[in-house]
Amino acid sequence: MDSLTQAVLGATVAVAVAGPKIGPRKAALAGAVLGTLPDLDVLYKHGDPVSDFVLHRGWSHSLLVHAALTPLIGEGAMRLFRGLRQERVTAYLTVFLCLTTHALLDAMTVYGTRLLWPLVDTPFGVGSVFIIDPLYTLPLLAATLWALAVPEWSTRLKRVTTGALALSTLYLGWSLVAQQIADGKARAAMAAAGLSAERVLATPMPFNTLLWRTIAVDGPVYYNIYQSVFGDADSARIHAHPRLEPGGPCLDTLLPAATVAAFSKGYYRTLKDEEGLRIADLRMGVTPSFVFDFRVAAPDGEAWKEIHPERVRAPRSAEGDVEWLVGAMFGDNAVRPAEAASLFEPGTTALAALPDAPTCG
Repeated sequence: MDSLTQAVLGATVAVAVAGPKIGPRKAALAGAVLGTLPDLDVLYKHGDPVSDFVLHRGWSHSLLVHAALTPLIGEGAMRLFRGLRQERVTAYLTVFLCLTTHALLDAMTVYGTRLLWPLVDTPFGVGSVFIIDPLYTLPLLAATLWALAVPEWSTRLKRVTTGALALSTLYLGWSLVAQQIADGKARAAMAAAGLSAERVLATPMPFNTLLWRTIAVDGPVYYNIYQSVFGDADSARIHAHPRLEPGGPCLDTLLPAATVAAFSKGYYRTLKDEEGLRIADLRMGVTPSFVFDFRVAAPDGEAWKEIHPERVRAPRSAEGDVEWLVGAMFGDNAVRPAEAASLFEPGTTALAALPDAPTCG
């Protein structure tokens, strides 16, 4: 999640646990620092943009590492805050919860988090919340501001922090329910259209859990299926897009491309532009602009040669997206302007123009 959300989550957790011992202001500030700490791994550069992309949320987000660091940071907290000097359990619990709630919240997004590194290197990513979601953040922000504004711990502040944590947790629970609803409606829409897919993933559109984009991958084609969680199943809009560049290389011959393909769990797209071959993670961003889009190869005669990866940056939204997003959140099933040309209508031959998958020998 975004840095503000992680900071106010850490602050609220610390106020709830350590606030009675060290006061709400100190607890909120300490919790905000601890809640942001795991993301400091972005300061370390791994040598190329693809490695920086796939190795973020690694060891610093591991619950096992958090458990190992808790005594070290906890002892420091006991020496820093007088109210914790005889409260080792409170100090350790505050540190551990601030760190682990950061990682667990990140795992609710689609990016993925290595929660069990080094025992398990697989990133866990539920994908039920967008990386920025005001409805999740606002209760925690309100509780943090309240804690910073009052000088002493009180029963009222306890109710505020407990309520904020309960509301934000319930919202995460709702996101899981909404994801299942969106997944079911998207699969029903595909079945009604006579379409199939190798893998299907429902993930929320920006800033909300009302409008969902389901990505369905079927060989050389991927579908974006837009569906309001409260809309009828037959109101889903299906858009068909080419997924694999015709004449493109086998990705296992290009290490950066293979790395992105594996990290994306198969939800990737390749594209040739004037400078070379690109690969993008379909899960983050919206067609045609993706957050993680990399140029990984250059033409070499009739073949491709691997290059040092370059990140390709594109506008985060297209013309008309804001109006469409707001309307679609509340049930308007208008076609997204940026994908109007790719709208799939059952009974058409629109898919006939899409490319076949490259063959690998």
